[in-house]
Amino acid sequence: MVTAGMTPRDAVRQLEARLTAAGCPDADYDAAELFRLVTGRDVRLADAPLTEAQAAQLESLCLRREAREPLQYLCGRWSFLDFELIVGPGVLCPRADTEVVAETAAQTLAGVKAPRVLDLCAGTGCLGLGVKRFCPDAQVTCVEKSPEAFRYLEQNVRTALPGAAPAVQAVQGDLFTYWQSLPEGQLDLIVSNPPYLTAEEMQHLQPEVAQEPAMALEAGDDGLVFYRALAQHYRDALRPGGALVLEIGWQQRQAVMELLAGNGWADIECRRDYGGNDRCIIAHRPK
Repeated sequence: MVTAGMTPRDAVRQLEARLTAAGCPDADYDAAELFRLVTGRDVRLADAPLTEAQAAQLESLCLRREAREPLQYLCGRWSFLDFELIVGPGVLCPRADTEVVAETAAQTLAGVKAPRVLDLCAGTGCLGLGVKRFCPDAQVTCVEKSPEAFRYLEQNVRTALPGAAPAVQAVQGDLFTYWQSLPEGQLDLIVSNPPYLTAEEMQHLQPEVAQEPAMALEAGDDGLVFYRALAQHYRDALRPGGALVLEIGWQQRQAVMELLAGNGWADIECRRDYGGNDRCIIAHRPK
């Protein structure tokens, strides 16, 4: 148990040992981050013994992390690119792999003035806000169905990028019907990290992922239901030459590319994340 009077290093060593025993990956990192969260200090630079309040807070957080609650939820904020997003129960945690999708999406807008961007299944808004970070003159609409996730989206649109809020709009809507409200040929980019896990994959989630909202993860028996809707209904909302940029699961490259090709999309390609896995599909409305 973490107790008052423990030195920072002793406290972090105890946290790491307990998190390792609980099966937490990267237990050393998690222990150091929990210490930083409670004390505001890097353990390598801290020397003051824990106060009673700090010890009690660390103990409480350690118990929650031992129960495999995501570290992102415990922290309440998480870095994406060079900004921070508010996160918590009810919204998908932003991941480093998704940064490649945001970077790729922004690259498709090179030379486009005041581009109009749609982020579907926005969650925290990481993709839409990421594009806005790279393209400050972009007009971005982030669409999210879940009421729980939408609360985080609204907060992040207001706070993640100071000065960006007037041109970033949060809208509660459903990818499967939102296309009906879009005029033809008005968008320059559609970006999305939709749910893409199969029903089978949902049965074998890591404990942390299992605490994230299933609504943001599951996509039917084959993991493709959202990609089908995107391929079938969203092409004409783009201007000729406009881009669709999608995050995919590491085994979905061929299936998603075939869906897009079969629905009249052009110049389809796939890019990998920094771990070498297929991660991002780019397609265009034909010119």
